[in-house]
Amino acid sequence: MFTQLGVIGCGLMGGSFALALKRAGLVKRVVGYSKSPSTTERAKKLGVIDVIAESALLAVSGSDIVLLAVPVAATETTLKAIRHLVEPGVLVMDVGSTKRDVVDAARRVLRERISSFVPAHPIAGKEVSGIQNADASLYANRQVIITPLAQTLPELVQKATDVWSAIGSQVLKMTPENHDAAFAAVSHLPHLLAFAYFSSVVNQPAGRDFLSLAGPGFRDFTRIAASNPETWRDILVANREELLKQSTRFRQALDALEHVIREGNADALEGLIRTPAEGRANWQMSAPRPAGTSVGKA
Repeated sequence: MFTQLGVIGCGLMGGSFALALKRAGLVKRVVGYSKSPSTTERAKKLGVIDVIAESALLAVSGSDIVLLAVPVAATETTLKAIRHLVEPGVLVMDVGSTKRDVVDAARRVLRERISSFVPAHPIAGKEVSGIQNADASLYANRQVIITPLAQTLPELVQKATDVWSAIGSQVLKMTPENHDAAFAAVSHLPHLLAFAYFSSVVNQPAGRDFLSLAGPGFRDFTRIAASNPETWRDILVANREELLKQSTRFRQALDALEHVIREGNADALEGLIRTPAEGRANWQMSAPRPAGTSVGKA
């Protein structure tokens, strides 16, 4: 059990982690900080946190586990604010959707204190944000990727694995580079496409009329276009190198389809469609793996 959890960023992700640890009996007290006082006040009223901290540094004071649930672009500033209280043995994690930029920021700021840092990315969320949507079950039966560094203390890597496992998550290990390459393909590019596709429809002269005719297929395809714009602005910029590689691959696949359509080559079109259709029909989401399983080169 942890004595105190310090949550920096009392929104959906940070609030859900606090509730999950409370429900599992893993923490005695939760101290929370957000830039907006109204957010932490609401978090306390909802029972998500027990004590309001007036700064990020005070949220770390006395905590033996700390979660940074801030936008990836704010990681470096946040680490600078708390650096002096990151003591040996304190487990510090983030929940950012990109990892190379987070790790680089941690190396610059934490220096010798980086041994306490276990970068993490829970594959969980909702289209709605805010502390009012915090859910103790958000991370249950979800994968969490951790990308520990060579300097990270092994006992803290194990502690991070144990705490995520205790709230129902399946923990995988990857390098930051493999993580960002993989999620550019399976998460960041789909969001980019959903934003672009919805925009292309709604901005046509008759776009609003077209939307009135849309059915479940359109709803399912564009669901993630309703995601938080500020969050996804930061993610897409932070992982732009890998994202643009995936965007190029997608454009090549789309060009091939457009070419055979333009030529009216129905047989070739069917062949190009059949492979992804069969692949998608046979695909299943990954089954739970043992905690701490490594993926790729990690």
